[in-house]
Amino acid sequence: MAGKKQFDMDTALDASMIQFWRDGYADTSLDDLSRATGLNRSSIYSSLGDKDTLFLRCLDLYAARYGEKYDAALSCAATEPVAAVRAFFDVTLERIADPELPDGCLIAQSVMAIPALSPSVAAHAQQALGFQRLRLRAALKAGRLTDQDAEAFAVHAAAVNQSLAVMSRAGASPAQLLAIVGVTVDALSQALRA
Repeated sequence: MAGKKQFDMDTALDASMIQFWRDGYADTSLDDLSRATGLNRSSIYSSLGDKDTLFLRCLDLYAARYGEKYDAALSCAATEPVAAVRAFFDVTLERIADPELPDGCLIAQSVMAIPALSPSVAAHAQQALGFQRLRLRAALKAGRLTDQDAEAFAVHAAAVNQSLAVMSRAGASPAQLLAIVGVTVDALSQALRA
């Protein structure tokens, strides 16, 4: 249609997600989102929603994108639980090492910013974080851990995974992050042998 500017919704959502990931919810303005997407404020509102709605869409995009990768990594947990958990952490380490992506984790930094979020956005961020624990718990149960041990290791592994994102943002080296993963994977291996 002549005179009407067209844009790709997926590209705009991805650019918004990166902007929120880089600067966080509170420090991302509509002007920042406008620069990131190339859309003016009215186009953002009409096509992507208000800031909270757009942020929720970005959290969902992030959770789906990395959730699929985590699910694939954990898919061998029934037969190789230690390898599955190692692969789970590899997803995070690869994301952290990607120079095209911001440091840290959008979900982790969103949960840390809960005081600045509306109640509905805060609840959504907490739910996204909880999915990681649930995913790990299901994989560890499939890997022959008891309910209690699967829950304990799932909580621990999810916490370690989020700390990797925080520590990477604070400047931890790849070797340090790998060492942290090694401790968790070794502990799981010992628990499975016991």
